Amino acid sequence: MSYSDALLKDILTRTRRIAVVGVSANPVRPSYYVARYLALKRFDVVPVNPGLAGQMLFGKKVCGSLSEIEGPVDMVDIFRRSEAVPEIVDEALETCEGLRTIWMQIGVEHAEAAAKAEARGIDVVMNRCPKIEYQRLFGELRMGGFATGVISSKL
Repeated sequence: MSYSDALLKDILTRTRRIAVVGVSANPVRPSYYVARYLALKRFDVVPVNPGLAGQMLFGKKVCGSLSEIEGPVDMVDIFRRSEAVPEIVDEALETCEGLRTIWMQIGVEHAEAAAKAEARGIDVVMNRCPKIEYQRLFGELRMGGFATGVISSKL
């Protein structure tokens, strides 16, 4: 899949509220530090994970499912295995008011679910990370290409 920088930048510029499906409470997991980074960049991050429902992450109550989110969601960011994508996309299309983007993280792809969302006018990005793309497109990448936001106390 190839996405133009203009498309990715447009998505990241227009997006305000992101539901992160599959977020972890473990700070070394990518789903945690990506969601944390996005929250630090002033995106309104809604954590979604049925195993953590009711807990607090990034100052927000974790929702058990997309259908529990109150108000509009611009983007659904999926941190689940590819085989879980169709059910997530169906729920997002059914329940997420204002949805404009389905974003599947690195290693996550599902062509049929993507086609279903695109047929409804939703932009779909697969096998990419919004944190990495944001850093790349808005000039925040550091030496080595990644800026995880994790600071080692062993330095």
